[in-house]
Amino acid sequence: MAGVLAAGAAVLGRAAFGSVPSVDLTRLARESARAAQAQTYAVTGTLHHALDLYRPEPSGRTSALLRADGQLRGRLAQGAVRALRTPGRAAAAGAALLVGSAALTAGAAGPGDGPALAAWMVGAVCGYLGSGWVSETWRGLRDELTLPPLYGEWWGGALGRALAWPGAALASGTLVGGVLALVLPWPRHGASPLETLPLVVGSVVLVLGARFLREMKQQLPLQLLLPVITPLGDLSGLLVLAWQFDGIFAVVIGVTVMNAVPSALGTAGLAVGMGLCCVWMGLRRTGWARRALLSRLRRA
Repeated sequence: MAGVLAAGAAVLGRAAFGSVPSVDLTRLARESARAAQAQTYAVTGTLHHALDLYRPEPSGRTSALLRADGQLRGRLAQGAVRALRTPGRAAAAGAALLVGSAALTAGAAGPGDGPALAAWMVGAVCGYLGSGWVSETWRGLRDELTLPPLYGEWWGGALGRALAWPGAALASGTLVGGVLALVLPWPRHGASPLETLPLVVGSVVLVLGARFLREMKQQLPLQLLLPVITPLGDLSGLLVLAWQFDGIFAVVIGVTVMNAVPSALGTAGLAVGMGLCCVWMGLRRTGWARRALLSRLRRA
């Protein structure tokens, strides 16, 4: 046995030493630093920052962001080009948006029982994931709202630049997936297309609000680390879990509440209100809700 180990070590050691000159030391240092930073984020509870470090790096098509005269392209064109710079992520986002919108439309048009509600929830969660994968502007918006401004506090333009492409992509994916859900020949029960439309629109607003809430997340609040003593034990771990996945929880709880409302227009209004509440909570995370918000809206 010792001889076999020694022979294996000699063969593998020679191959390892032979491959040392081919190692990209710059990439090795970069990957090591990223792994160490991700481990630090994971230990301190900011899993969203750790996952953001492993997003695909954009490559190619840099010149496509500019027009022939050297000016930047429009907001939608910029978002589309940036999405195409990470083709794998863009393909996953497109698939999630199409499948999710089809499931969302089928579930919203259903009778409101278990399978229809499950399809509605799955579709909304897929739309939530796809709206984040299709654009990298969420992180840029978070930086613009939290870091000191260089050219004044004209944050209305920042919101427009950041939300134009993901909003348009989510709306387009929902439209295509909804049409597919209505065209495909499967048994349908429940609401008519006119009654389903407000439910789908409200769900889209809720999804965008939940995604905004998630992307404006900062460091883990220290108050979540305090024990929450109840007769069932310490529930502080549940609060940390809810904070880590608050966007998905907001979507699931929002769809459940929407399903309990009998009126389609009332459901849509409730969804819009919940989406705006998520946006307000996201702004509070960046500190903007504590400032003169209305004056900045007038200047934007």
